[in-house]
Order: sequence, then C-alpha cells, then structure tokens
Amino acid sequence: MSEKDEYITMLHGAGGTVMHSLVKNYVLKYFGGSDIEVPLEALDDAAVIDDIVLKSDSHAVKPLFFPGGDIGRIAVAGTVNDIAVLGAEPYALACGFILEEGLPLRDFERILASMQRTCREAGVSVVTGDTKVVEKGNLGGCVINTSGIGRRTEALERNLEVVKKYRSGFEARWILDSNLRKGDRIIVSGTIGDHGLAVLSAQEGLSFGGKIRSDVKPLNRLVQRLLNEVGGLVAMKDPTRGGLADALNELSEKSGVGVLVYEDKIPVRRDVQAACEMLGLDPLEIGNEGKLVIGVVKEKAEEALELLRSTEEGRDAEIIGEVTLEFSGVAMQTLVGGRRIISRPVGDPVPRIC
Repeated sequence: MSEKDEYITMLHGAGGTVMHSLVKNYVLKYFGGSDIEVPLEALDDAAVIDDIVLKSDSHAVKPLFFPGGDIGRIAVAGTVNDIAVLGAEPYALACGFILEEGLPLRDFERILASMQRTCREAGVSVVTGDTKVVEKGNLGGCVINTSGIGRRTEALERNLEVVKKYRSGFEARWILDSNLRKGDRIIVSGTIGDHGLAVLSAQEGLSFGGKIRSDVKPLNRLVQRLLNEVGGLVAMKDPTRGGLADALNELSEKSGVGVLVYEDKIPVRRDVQAACEMLGLDPLEIGNEGKLVIGVVKEKAEEALELLRSTEEGRDAEIIGEVTLEFSGVAMQTLVGGRRIISRPVGDPVPRIC
C-alpha cells in the first residue's frame, strides 16, 4: 500500500510506537521550530515559553463513566498532571466540549460536577472554553479538550539546587525527560494498570471481582511536596497511554541512557495481575491516570520514597530501578534471574482510555 492509501487507525492514538511515529513523521513536519525553552519537538509532556508551562490535551474516553472516574475527572487531572511533571504549578484551564446530539443533559451535568470537584482538588479553575455539538453517530457522547498553564515555583527552584549539590554541571531549569544520568534511581508512585483495567471492565462488561478502580487523580500537590520537602528530582512522567513501558522507554531514549528495572519491585495489584493474565495483557503496557514515574538522584531516592509512602497517593510507591550506561533502552531483571528487554509497546492494548 502506498503512503497516500494509508489511513489513521486506533493505534495512532494509543501511545507507543505507532502514535510516536505519527507525531514525528507528520505533526513535526509542519509544526515546531519555535525559539522557546521547551519546544514542541522536545516532545515533553508540555511546552515552556517565557517561564510559563503550556499544555493542551484531548480526551475521548469510552465509556464516559467507569469504576473510579469519568471523562470529566480525566480531562482535568490529565492536563494538570502533564504540567506538574515539568515541575510547574498549574493554575488555570481552558475547556472545549464537543457534545454528541442525544447526550442526556443529566450526564453532561454529572461530568461538569466531576470536573468542578477535581479542579478543587488540584487548586485550579476553568477560566475559558467553547462548546460544539455534532450529529448523533460514533462520538460516544462527548469529547473534551482541556488546555492549561502553569508557572515556576520556589519549590522547583529548591529542587534544582538539591540536584546541583549532587550532580556537577547540571543546568536544566525544568524537570525534563532528557535529564536522567547514570546512577539515578527510578521510582513509581504506586500500582500500575489500575486505570486501563477499570475502563476495560466498563467497556466489556467485566467485573474482575468489582474491586479494580481507576487511579485517576490530580498529582500536582504531591509533586510540589516532593520538590519542596525532598528535592533531587530530575525527570518525571505520568505513564498514561502505553503505560510504564512506554514512559520508561521515552525517558531512556531522550536521555541517551539505559534503564534497568526489577520485576519484584514493580507494584501491581494481585487482581490487576490476574486480570491481565486472563486477558493476555502486560500490566507494564496498560495506561494509568494517577501515577508518577520519577527519576531522582540516588542520594535522595529513599527520602523521596518515604515521603510518597506517607501519602494516600503514594502509599504503594517503590524504587523500581536505576539508570545505567551498560546498555541502551529498558531491561527488566526477572524473578528467575534473567533479563527481559522492555520494548516500547506498539500501543496501549485498551482503546479509548483517556
């Protein structure tokens, strides 16, 4: 098939190699090239211009409501978290609704109420936006775009001073995917795969015992505590589409380092693990909406872990690995003693989770 005969598939929006190829081969071909501190072509979770962090995110969750969350909560938390992982404090959002003809107004109001609650959790406000309605069809009720802005904080400055204490020559002004260096430790703030399995259960009518719920939540207050009270954080991502495997590979590729993780340290709920085994899924590739992958200088890793475990959001946190120059890419030390290559997934196996 020639290029002109190729079409967009669901994989183009599912994280992983297909989506990244779409962005690099098509989007960056026409956009980017701006003279700003963190530009589009850096492909970080947000951009930085004149010390303002800017993010835009679209959400097409199916179904609109699922165990532990809904499209409105994801729309706020997802944008807030993408700003927070650069070290910024989000403070204002714009929101665009594309509503499908036939969406019950009670469902729309339920979504709005959920967004309001999540904004209050995060300490942000929706200050502008837009609404459009399209004909009844395959939209799934509604699609939401949220854009947000964030600013530098004293906590970020303190964090960077701590990094410089342990790493000579460190000059980065933000927490970026490209900041990892040999010896840094990798922390995951909690169990992985919860969100993707919760959405899948709602999509397919599966109960999984009724206990698997989405982890979706805003994490900006937790991030600011880590920056302010511990410091030493150099890189951070929220492992959404493509899950932990995609996030680790992105950090590895952009930093030009290898990442070694330990299978027995990766936190996975037993019911999530069992559901993945039943369905033939890898929990490392399942999307999350309330977790952080954190790169931290080794001298501050245990302190960061202690703070995380003292919070509700991070009670299941673990140091899962370390940065190395022995190889490139991501590898996992398995329980049986071998090493398994963790490749970037083609895409998240659960469609329309965010």
